[in-house]
Amino acid sequence: MARGDQLSRQWKIIQTLVASTQGKTVSALADRLGCTPRTVYRDLEALQAGGFPITTETRDNRSYWHILNASRQQVPLAFSIPELMALYFGKDMLKTYRGTVFYDAIDSLLSKIEATLPSAYIDYLDRIRDRVDAGPAPRKDYTRFGPIIAELNRAIIDEKKIRMVYFSMGRQKESQRTVHPYRLRHVEDTLYLIGYCALRKGVRTFAVDRIKTVTRSDDNFQIPEGFDVPAFLRDSFGIYQGTPVRVKIRFLESVAGYVRERIWHPSQRLSDQADGTLIFTATVAGIEEIGHWALRWGAGAQVLEPAALRQTVGRHAAAMAAHYRDTPADEDRKEV
Repeated sequence: MARGDQLSRQWKIIQTLVASTQGKTVSALADRLGCTPRTVYRDLEALQAGGFPITTETRDNRSYWHILNASRQQVPLAFSIPELMALYFGKDMLKTYRGTVFYDAIDSLLSKIEATLPSAYIDYLDRIRDRVDAGPAPRKDYTRFGPIIAELNRAIIDEKKIRMVYFSMGRQKESQRTVHPYRLRHVEDTLYLIGYCALRKGVRTFAVDRIKTVTRSDDNFQIPEGFDVPAFLRDSFGIYQGTPVRVKIRFLESVAGYVRERIWHPSQRLSDQADGTLIFTATVAGIEEIGHWALRWGAGAQVLEPAALRQTVGRHAAAMAAHYRDTPADEDRKEV
């Protein structure tokens, strides 16, 4: 029997008993859970041993199980064990946004849930927490951007224009912008603001961690009728925009399996070749992001189309090779 099945079943027993004012018989619990009475007895004994205040009383020659003082516990019965596990998992995944409204909200929600439970329930949830983990990964620290994210979030909800100072990585300089904030979007551990920029006279994307200051104005805005954010981002290979272009990349057998494992773009098509290689085709916005993606596979990827992407990736590959033209041994001889 899977450990997860046992935890799920025991949690359902707890929920059922808490919700019942008269208690439940073992046979009624077994019918509800779809298991044998013997299994229910084992689960009840395990819960009692774990410290849950479960007891029995006899009425009409039948034994009814219930939880002491259950009527005074405000247990969130709407949450199932998978839902609670999802919440804990989601909290781990939001570690990037610790100190912001997003992380603080889910942390507050879980704290409220836990506040309604006696210690034995908390211990039980700790066991559930141990079953899921969104392990550490390279990520940005958005703690210092908490006030900016909160201000952006309020402006989006209230449909208020913002004034901000933004640092452009490409131009390596700051500029003042008036923006109609449409939406915040998370892409590869980076949070972006999507909105109409009065300076550029068009919809643009801004990395939130490059926003130096933001002030919400009293001026309202409306998203133009017919503008659809998902449609605006549909061709993006991440977040950036550009002219839609069809790309074709061959992956060697050594990396093809990894490429098959994920959906990289909604338009992607994968074609297995007789020699074990894989042909990836897609229509994406511009070549910048897809170029970076092709380079991450090293010699395992070969751009076939378009010519502009082949040239761009080729230049980067040549520049990278130049870094390693001299071996460590050659460097040692030069020093001598």
